[in-house]
Amino acid sequence: MSARLREHPAPALLSPGAATALLEAYRPGTDRFLSSPRHTLLGRGTAAEIPHGTDPLAHRVRDVLDGLRRPDAPAPLVMGSIPFAPAAPPALAVPDMVHWAPALREDPLVALPVAAGPHRPDWRVREVPSPERYGQAVAAAVARMRAGEFDKVVLARTLELTSAREPDLPTMLRRLAQRDPSGYSFALPSGPGRTLVGASPELLVSRRGGVLTANPLAGSAPRSADLAEDVRRAAALLESAKDLHEHAVVATAVREALAPFCTRLEVPERPTLVRTAALWHLSTTVTGELSDPAVTALDLACALHPTPAVCGTPTETARAVIAESEPFDRGPYTGMVGWQDADGDGEWVVTIRCAEAEGRTLRLFAGAGVVAESTPEAETAETAAKFRTFLHAVGADL
Repeated sequence: MSARLREHPAPALLSPGAATALLEAYRPGTDRFLSSPRHTLLGRGTAAEIPHGTDPLAHRVRDVLDGLRRPDAPAPLVMGSIPFAPAAPPALAVPDMVHWAPALREDPLVALPVAAGPHRPDWRVREVPSPERYGQAVAAAVARMRAGEFDKVVLARTLELTSAREPDLPTMLRRLAQRDPSGYSFALPSGPGRTLVGASPELLVSRRGGVLTANPLAGSAPRSADLAEDVRRAAALLESAKDLHEHAVVATAVREALAPFCTRLEVPERPTLVRTAALWHLSTTVTGELSDPAVTALDLACALHPTPAVCGTPTETARAVIAESEPFDRGPYTGMVGWQDADGDGEWVVTIRCAEAEGRTLRLFAGAGVVAESTPEAETAETAAKFRTFLHAVGADL
């Protein structure tokens, strides 16, 4: 096993199976696992934590990482999650050791079947809010938008799953990663006694040297097991006026947030399609060249967060509607998860398709973008489709 692990920074490709070895090595507690289409990381132990405070988060991260720099040693990096609420404390730490491997999607071993755990949890499920209450919140938001109060809001709901046993998080993570190995899989502490685990399809922003990449997703449709129907749904999504409008709002917001940092910024005029195991998404890949090399990946991520894809527009009005409409605290959901090194490179992913585990309880999150053309039935169905990825991983059938 040790021969397959590699300390930061990431080098050339390692032996086949290295990414799966890191995935299988993950253990809840102080381990932090992240995979992306570029590479796989496993952080172990905690050398330092990023403190909560009033200074900008990117500055606090920079100060901690600069303080840990050592001559002739790899640049230290921070890993973790940042919550949706701006005043909430982050769950960011510098691991004692970071091991790297190639991307999971390049690993032939990731497709091997995941062994079933010794016990299948007998989940008790509580919907918060109920589908009926969620539909009422969507209808109320639509009425306010049609009256001209705001343009868009993302409303979420949760499933609270409770079992007699604590969930098997390593098996859950492996199933999530296997289901979408080209996405962004993660499992890491999100607070005292809590673990955030998920598989997001959406890159918020990455920085590699002087180049940035963002990949906003907005507008989605459920997949179908029937090939012809699946193709029809994908084609319909590309022509949906409602979804194209929703996506354009997000792409415009991303362009406006990133433009001040760039000498060049490329934003395609029309979105393309990306697929996960459960959904089709409208996608735009934004690329740019930074004008200031001191700007870090987290500087860019904080400038973007929250995008209209997870909050709405105008941002502050949408936040207020979310607070009025959602009977729960989002916590890390629709925040961001990722890593950044002391040189400023890193990747930050939008925290969706996720759950937070605490003891014997697992809370799943799913949201839908609500615009003036939305209907309660369609948005409730969209959140149900988004739950399926995680329900597959935990073995719960609703």
